Amino acid sequence: MNTSPLPRLLAGPLANALPSAPVVVVTGARQAGKSTLVQMAEVVGERSYLSLDDMEIRARAADDPDLLVRSAPTLTIDEVQRAPELLLAVKRAVDEERRPGRFILTGSANLLLMKQIAETLAGRVAYFTLEPLSRREQLGRGEAGAWERLFDTEEVEWPDLLTAETAPEEAWPDLALRGGYPTPAHHLTDTDSRAFWFAGYAQTYLERDLRDLSAVHGLVEFRRLMRAACLRLGNLVNQTELGRDVGLPQPTVHRYLALLETSYQLVRLPAYAVNRTKRLIKSPKLYWTDTGVALHLAGEEQPRGAHLENLILTDLHAWAGARVDRPQLLYWRTTTGEEVDFVIEWRGKLLPIEIKATRRPRLADAKSLRTFRAEYPDRTRGGLLLHTGTELGWIADGVLAVPWWRVV
Repeated sequence: MNTSPLPRLLAGPLANALPSAPVVVVTGARQAGKSTLVQMAEVVGERSYLSLDDMEIRARAADDPDLLVRSAPTLTIDEVQRAPELLLAVKRAVDEERRPGRFILTGSANLLLMKQIAETLAGRVAYFTLEPLSRREQLGRGEAGAWERLFDTEEVEWPDLLTAETAPEEAWPDLALRGGYPTPAHHLTDTDSRAFWFAGYAQTYLERDLRDLSAVHGLVEFRRLMRAACLRLGNLVNQTELGRDVGLPQPTVHRYLALLETSYQLVRLPAYAVNRTKRLIKSPKLYWTDTGVALHLAGEEQPRGAHLENLILTDLHAWAGARVDRPQLLYWRTTTGEEVDFVIEWRGKLLPIEIKATRRPRLADAKSLRTFRAEYPDRTRGGLLLHTGTELGWIADGVLAVPWWRVV
């Protein structure tokens, strides 16, 4: 077992935000590594740390939240969603003394989606999201893929840029099976240990975290819903169909999906919906935060092409979540069936990405990328066709075929 922590992509942005923001919030799924990150003195300096997983600390928060938040000059409060009353105390303390770096708050729920919390901290906070380990973080590099460099480089130079990338080739099914949570991805080395960890994660999440956020009365039905969702990675979200398959009414499915999203399990990828000449699908697509957990919940032993898509999206989210000027991650689909898996919208430009689980990409695989570029010629960078082989070169005008591991 490897117990040493890995460098994290978010370490630099977090350290840079502390001198300017009175409150820095780091959210993300349970076990993504938030507690480890916010206790690293080389990132956040020397500061007091309190965890609301500790029942005694939670009791103190309920008894006198103002006293708790004033207990140290600089304070980190972990899992703050467990005591929302603390946020009003943090607001009062900041309003009295707006000192940079005063509070770091972490949460396993998306505080921006929890209306009361978002309104309480409005205008006082720098927000970041810690995703599970990216592939390059697992390699010890503390970074995500080459997305920013692609935006900073002219398209004609992309082949040289990506040829120079030094991240090694890897079998993507192995990466999908271990996922990105630090324990199974980095600390555990055998399949059986990881299987036990995934089972425990699902059980703990169901029994504790979800019940802290909202009432879930039918855990068996909820588990069936998660399984059905994980079997539909990359598909459009259809709540009526999901409800029919698991025997739940549509309003309950709606509430449970929102709960999964708030707690950083489910990912709803919105559509790029700027309509020029084509009618577009606008429903979101469904993915999961971690492919290892998704495979466990679905009972699947071998990853599918949708899991390769999910791996790319996870890396994109890791990159986007560490930026203050957060890129928008979208997909594009027309009513006639043309689709681009992912579209990055950033700095006024669009980067379309298609993923194919094939070692030999064909010209036909670039069809939707070419259509997208023709539809939005003024804003679109070249398109990327990511595949599982070794070929790197222009497969069509403006479309570069690239091995996925040279980008991610």
